[in-house]
Parts: sequence; structure tokens; C-alpha cells
Amino acid sequence: MTQDELKQAVAQAAADYVAANAPAGSIIGVGTGSTANCFIDALAPLKDRYRGAVASSEATRRRLEGHGFPVLDLNDVDAIPIYVDGADEINAALHMIKGGGGALTREKIVAAVATTFVCIADGSKLVATLGRFPLPVEVIPMARAHVARELAKLGGTPVLREGFVTDNGNLILDVKGLSIADPVAFETRVNQITGVVTNGLFAVRPADVLLLGTAAGVRTLTVG
Repeated sequence: MTQDELKQAVAQAAADYVAANAPAGSIIGVGTGSTANCFIDALAPLKDRYRGAVASSEATRRRLEGHGFPVLDLNDVDAIPIYVDGADEINAALHMIKGGGGALTREKIVAAVATTFVCIADGSKLVATLGRFPLPVEVIPMARAHVARELAKLGGTPVLREGFVTDNGNLILDVKGLSIADPVAFETRVNQITGVVTNGLFAVRPADVLLLGTAAGVRTLTVG
């Protein structure tokens, strides 16, 4: 199977998971990126079952609305039973690096509200140790240089994502050369740097379910 076919397979598996586990009339959280786009397309035939969706980016909002989904502001939502999103890397503990598309802050906020976080990914994203994929860090623009110096002290090489501004009006530093042995501790440490909005480690709040696309079919992984 090609990578696109794997993405489509896990997207359909996620739509089936939502259909089986999200009550009718509920609100679905939707992530950002190419695999999340496949999920939106797969979920579209079921849109009348749900009250609407919360989008983690403006791009996702536009795609949802293009399929006729009502898109709600998170501040108007009390509960999200399921949030579905992709990952740039994920380990066996379902800790992730996310933010290749630059939507990490809004993704992390929606994930915090969701009861169940379903990660959808192809098999190439499953790794033993996080860090091969550069860690995105969203920063307040005036703090860019300060944050870069502090990140370098932690052993990485921060590189400004040129020509990119997040939906929140901030910048992204992509930190290369990391090998993250303790994702929870590293996520917490980076977030303590003054000027950091958040970073792309999703370890304090990891995924609950991983739907992993492989040549042998979609595998369902959980922790515990």
C-alpha cells in the first residue's frame, strides 16, 4: 500500500470508530494535516449524526465547512467525546510529536478538552524514541532569539520556520537533533521557557488510542 492508501485506511477506521463510540448529537474534535483531511472526508457522510465539530486550525475549519459540517467555537462547547488527529511521530506509550503543520497549540487545546484522543498515523510514524522529527515550538515573536538560546542549552538546534506564522500570530522554531528519552519531562521543561506558547510534544496528555496503518491492515494500539 502507498502512504496515501495507508492514510485513507486509517481515516476510514477513525470514522468507523467515531460512529461506534461518539453519541449522536455530540461534537467531534478534528485535527490538522493530510491524515486529518482524509478523516474529514471519511466522516462527511455521517455529518448529520453530529451537532458539529471543533476545528484545530483555520484550514481544518474550511475543509469541514466545505463538507457542510457546522464548526463551533471551543468556548461554546462543554464536552468533546472524541478528538481525531494525526502525528509526526508517536511511540509505544502514545506520546507524540505534532506540529508539522503549525497548528500544535490549538491541537493541544482541543485535545485537553476531549475525553478520548484518537491518533491516526501510518506505520512509518511509530518510533522507539521521539526526536528524529524536529520538535516544533510556538513562540511569541519578540521572544524568538531568547527561546532559541534556551532551546540550544537543552541540546537541540532550533531553526526558525521561515515565512510561516501560526493561526495565533506567532512563530515556530523547529528543534533538530533531539533524542527525547523522557517526553513528559521534556515537554514540561520546554513549556517553562519564557516566551514559549507551547511545544509539539503531546506526552502530558498523550493519545488514548492509536489507529496505525500497516501493509497488513489497520492496527489498534492502546496503553495498559
